[in-house]
Amino acid sequence: MTANPEPALPLAWPADLAPARLAITDANREAAAWLASPALWPVPVTLLVGEEGSGKSHLAAWFAASHAADVIENADAADPERLFHAWNAATRDHPLLLTSRRMPRDWGHGLPDLASRLAATPLVRLGDPDDELLAAVIVKLFAERGIRVGDDLVRWLVVRIERSLAAARDVVAALDAASLARRRPVTIPLAREVIDGQFSLF
Repeated sequence: MTANPEPALPLAWPADLAPARLAITDANREAAAWLASPALWPVPVTLLVGEEGSGKSHLAAWFAASHAADVIENADAADPERLFHAWNAATRDHPLLLTSRRMPRDWGHGLPDLASRLAATPLVRLGDPDDELLAAVIVKLFAERGIRVGDDLVRWLVVRIERSLAAARDVVAALDAASLARRRPVTIPLAREVIDGQFSLF
């Protein structure tokens, strides 16, 4: 009689935000081009807006590594006084990048001086990832877990998961857990079982 496999232990895998791991495609090319040249900005501050999992953190890490820059992520939830002083302290040689899931008009901070500065801040938006970016992120997420997958599996996932980087992260985690629990490699048959049988995002 074969024993039931033990459940896989949940592991917290650190995100690889190294600049060299940033995938540039049509989905984020405009944002990357803007962040590459802060000396050309009308003011030394930019706001990067995108949904959760849209790639803001990776672009922000790439920007900070490429320039002597400050980054405040989730600026919509940050202390308004801190944002105000950081905005005022930004210079051409030391620019500031803010990231947020929401537009400034929805932040509700109640500081008129900060509102006027945000109104003058260039805004770059990240939309849904294209197939190329989604595929690159899936490969990257598997690689962070030490898993090499075939192009056939990546293409299969790209056309079936929700078009977001958050969905890519969740499906990779689910497949890794299923692979460990069932002691099977990550392949299309396993992915089909997970997606059709128990993965709630699909």
